[in-house]
Amino acid sequence: MLFDLQRPTTALIVVDVQNDFLPGGALAVPAGDEIVAPVNALIAAAKTVVLTADWHPAGHQSFAANHPGAQPFEKIPMPYGEQVLWPVHCVAGTAGADFAPALDTTKAALILRKGMDASRDSYSAFLEADRTTHTGLEGWLVERGITEVVVCGLAADYCVSATALDAEHAGFGVCVAVDATRAIGEDSLQLARKAWQEAGIRTMSTAALLG
Repeated sequence: MLFDLQRPTTALIVVDVQNDFLPGGALAVPAGDEIVAPVNALIAAAKTVVLTADWHPAGHQSFAANHPGAQPFEKIPMPYGEQVLWPVHCVAGTAGADFAPALDTTKAALILRKGMDASRDSYSAFLEADRTTHTGLEGWLVERGITEVVVCGLAADYCVSATALDAEHAGFGVCVAVDATRAIGEDSLQLARKAWQEAGIRTMSTAALLG
């Protein structure tokens, strides 16, 4: 079976299932809490689990609060391109940056923290927003003989999508577990799905992945 989580060549990448992205959080993804159960089911089945986490300094330049007069969700130019300004979220060491309490973190072989450089954002688990700074995840996976990845988590239209697309670009077979992710917006989700299709990224349900 393609994307068999029990195979040593397949890894599960769980993207940013953190308190600030859940209902009541600073940058809540609608119904984000609903993915915890299917994500945990995938984790239970997986041989190799990677958890990612936004881990921002308080002065991060993607925060609207750090640009006087700016409002969240405005866009501004940055040296690496257009940047969406976000509410302050997932500040390193705060409760909002913690993983969801119900998320099973015990099987994580790697916890990858991203967005730690205040000068640039980092959606993807592979490349930061400048598109030149590598996180090291690609090498970590390659050294372990991983050839396929299943991606889930939050949010489908931003960090999940960026991670899946970069994984495909790096040469991995990629599947997005569609019921184990939620999106910030419907329009951006449709754009993400179109990009997945064009890149040859598979989409499967948790039930199909669990066989």
